[in-house]
Amino acid sequence: MNISGSGHALADATVIITGSSSGIGRATAVALATSGARIVLAVRDAEKGRVVASSLPGIPGTHRVRTLDLARLESVEAFVSGIDEPVAVLINNAGVESKDLQRTADGHELQFGTNHLGHFLLTTLLLRQITDRVVSVASQAERMGRLDLADLDWRRRPYRGGQAYADSKLANLLFTAELDRRLRASGSSVRALAAHPGLVRTAIYDRPAGQRPNLWDRLVPVLGQSADEGALPSLLAATGDVPGGAFVGPERMLHMRGGAQLIGRSRRAEDPVLAAELWAASEQMTAAVPRE
Repeated sequence: MNISGSGHALADATVIITGSSSGIGRATAVALATSGARIVLAVRDAEKGRVVASSLPGIPGTHRVRTLDLARLESVEAFVSGIDEPVAVLINNAGVESKDLQRTADGHELQFGTNHLGHFLLTTLLLRQITDRVVSVASQAERMGRLDLADLDWRRRPYRGGQAYADSKLANLLFTAELDRRLRASGSSVRALAAHPGLVRTAIYDRPAGQRPNLWDRLVPVLGQSADEGALPSLLAATGDVPGGAFVGPERMLHMRGGAQLIGRSRRAEDPVLAAELWAASEQMTAAVPRE
């Protein structure tokens, strides 16, 4: 994957990528390491991370592995405490999908807690060290999102895993929009962007033994693209000449396959009031200190 023609050079710059031991995160790490970036692999499984780090282009020791469990806010804080250098790009790539109600170590609904809250805390704690961009991997599933700000943790409503996943992806886009607004208001040159990988054959669609596959599970092996192809939107968002607040996704098949370009989003994802309210709720849920 060649990104040498991109509008932004990352040679010798530090890039943090969550969930980079497999799938789209690993493909993104390989591409950016090839361009000369120093990769920090932020992963739950350090051993898997070390295997990937040893395979990345560059002088031995260039790339580092740091343990990060986004479903445990204490782990996020510990990870950030160990980053003492400028970070050019933070790529919030990691994500989970679950049909059944599960909770994080802090009691939050697992998909919202991991896909949004963990990355929210990671970003806000690291923000003063970020020099260029924050890229959050979202999804067009956001169009089905219906965030209930009064019940973000699904304590009153009957649980629907697919809806919770879509809600978490809508949260990714609202977070990106509000973060970029705050950065511009503060006069910062840092940009916040979101990327949609399309339909990709990754482990996120793997199901436990005995669990019936849904429609997407059946379509992925037939229509899904490779992780290398799915990484292209993240790479454009991380290195291309694109504006803050942009949403980048595939070019073809209703933005589900091939290439990368700017794409649209739902009206809810563009709602500034909802974005601000979600930010306030996220601060409360993570006990994050506002970082302006």
